[in-house]
Amino acid sequence: MSGKPDGMYRGNYSLSGTPVKVILDVAVQGGNIVEVIIVNHFCSPIGKKAEKITVEIAAKQSLDVDVVSGATGSSKAILKAVENALQ
Repeated sequence: MSGKPDGMYRGNYSLSGTPVKVILDVAVQGGNIVEVIIVNHFCSPIGKKAEKITVEIAAKQSLDVDVVSGATGSSKAILKAVENALQ
C-alpha cells in the first residue's frame, strides 16, 4: 500500500456459482485505506451482514480479517473486490 497514490479505487467481484456480486470503492490517502464504500452488493438479506468487515479492513489496514459467520460468501466477495481495487 505504501506506493499507492491517493485516490478512489473501484473494485468488483462476482462469487462463482452464486448470485453474490459486490462493487465497491476504496479510498486511499497517505498510503492507507481510509474507507471502503459499498456501491452495490447483490446478495441475500443475510449476506448484508458481511458489509461490516469494511470497517475492519480500514482499521487493520489488511485483508486478513475474519469473515462474518453466516455471510461467508459475501465476506469473501468483499475481500476479493477490495483486493481487485488495490491491484
